[in-house]
Amino acid sequence: MPSLEDLLRKSIPELSDRFVDRRRPVPKGLLEALDGDPRQGAQQLAKRIRERYRSNRSEGQRLHTLLRFEIELWSEGFSMVAGVDEAGMAPLAGPVVAGAVILPQNYKLRGLNDSKKILDPEKRDELALQIKQDAVCWSFGFAEVEEIDKINIYHAGLLAMQRAVQGLGVPPDFILVDARKIPNCTTPQRGIIRGDALSASIAAASIIAKTTRDAHMREMDAMYGGYGLASHKGYPTPEHCRALKELGALPIHRRSFARVREVLGLDPVQADLFEIEPELQSDLEVTEATETCEMVVSHGV
Repeated sequence: MPSLEDLLRKSIPELSDRFVDRRRPVPKGLLEALDGDPRQGAQQLAKRIRERYRSNRSEGQRLHTLLRFEIELWSEGFSMVAGVDEAGMAPLAGPVVAGAVILPQNYKLRGLNDSKKILDPEKRDELALQIKQDAVCWSFGFAEVEEIDKINIYHAGLLAMQRAVQGLGVPPDFILVDARKIPNCTTPQRGIIRGDALSASIAAASIIAKTTRDAHMREMDAMYGGYGLASHKGYPTPEHCRALKELGALPIHRRSFARVREVLGLDPVQADLFEIEPELQSDLEVTEATETCEMVVSHGV
């Protein structure tokens, strides 16, 4: 690292790039030197570095809190804790995709959060790449449109979760799941309401699921032009609904969903889509509504 004297010969923009933008370690005495530096912007830079310190402490505390379920399980001897979540319950087109991730113990990744709260697609992709590099193992599972229409969207989501867990290279000894429990699973598990915002493992799984599904829908956009699939990813945005009405339904549209059935002139499906534990049902419905609303808002609708 350059000496304090060498650093103080650099311009304020150079120092800002080094210690604010790139978050390099700040040498002892630099803040005090900037406080007494007569150059315009030096005191402002010192203030920004101190704000970076406060932000780092706050983020560290948030990430520690995000590990509370995992820490409890690790202390009980469950060393391989998997988080599982899905993406794509609400869209009119495309598969539902689940992610499964086993994180290293005490893993903290700056910015890790519920994928729905990360609105910048590039940031989600960056986090997904880092999670894949750092995880003990990770996997994803698809439930295709034909399966959604056959067994309904709720059970298709569970099927995708089963496949994601089965794809893990290391068998988990405990599973944390967002808002539900995976059937036919002998591994101990816990469904956590709003788990993607409360558990680091589930949050990581939500990012894997979301980015995997988004990439798949971009591939579908190249196959089916004119529908804007790369933009709305199959969610019922006004843009998508207009295309559906004007161009008709694609093979990847879910024929068990009311808007698609309406375009096809089919009667509504009368079925109970939510045969789930009562304490988890309301949260699933809220999650689906939130997923749709956040996707619509992110497109400026």
